Amino acid sequence: MSGQRRRPQTSILSSACDTNRRPLHPWNLSIEETRETPSSQLIFGRWADRAVVLKTFKPHSDETNSADVIRSFDGKGMVRVIDRCEGALLLERLVPGTSLVDLALAGDDKSATGILAQVIETMDSPPPPSRCPSVEDWGRAFDRYLQGSNESIAKALVEEAQRTYLSLCESQTRRRLLHGDLHHANVLFDATRGWLAIDPKGVVGEVEYEIGAALRNPIDHPELYASTKIVKRRLDRFEETLKLDRHRALRWAFAQAVLSAIWSTEDGEDSRHVLKLAEVLRRF
Repeated sequence: MSGQRRRPQTSILSSACDTNRRPLHPWNLSIEETRETPSSQLIFGRWADRAVVLKTFKPHSDETNSADVIRSFDGKGMVRVIDRCEGALLLERLVPGTSLVDLALAGDDKSATGILAQVIETMDSPPPPSRCPSVEDWGRAFDRYLQGSNESIAKALVEEAQRTYLSLCESQTRRRLLHGDLHHANVLFDATRGWLAIDPKGVVGEVEYEIGAALRNPIDHPELYASTKIVKRRLDRFEETLKLDRHRALRWAFAQAVLSAIWSTEDGEDSRHVLKLAEVLRRF
């Protein structure tokens, strides 16, 4: 969970309370560290002599169904939920918790890609939880953008990506529960269990969809992903391990890059890096 902003302990503790200021969680933790992400607040500590992470969700978080998603994977390539209550999850803590970002930045992108592929392979085919969104649901953002007044992303590019996305949605074959945001920062190393995924969004679609996030990360380092050579090398490894349809994975990755840019624009974030990748993928 690297790259997250640290926050005072009191802000995390207060967010884990209801409107009457009663604790929502029944756990008495020995607190070691607190952090914040765009969608959640985290307490790292110990509970019953076990290393844990207490995760509470911010209003309008896109991870509120993550407990059901994590439990669906049942520890297969995924961090485990220890306990839960309204608004909070108690998770096993991955130690030392080194992310794949560090491996990629150290110049070993080949190994990082191989680990991502192995995690995806391990996460194969659990039953999706009820109310889990589909890739079709996520694709509604194309219409939302096209019907709005924002023109920071060329409408012609968005329309092309939407056509590609809808065509892929209609022709999917083996659909399964996917992580939905499986990239380098969301795969951590645990000394006991190995490399594991964290922070799933949860979406139902074919495995070729899952590759998109991995191809556009580490997001702040386009020199590591936005080139034909790197995309080809990464796809070679994913195809070898997962036996996926390479052409469909490429088309999903292009459409998702534009979709990701739309979401970034809606959140007031910079989308230039991911749009650079979209242009690279468009030329394959």
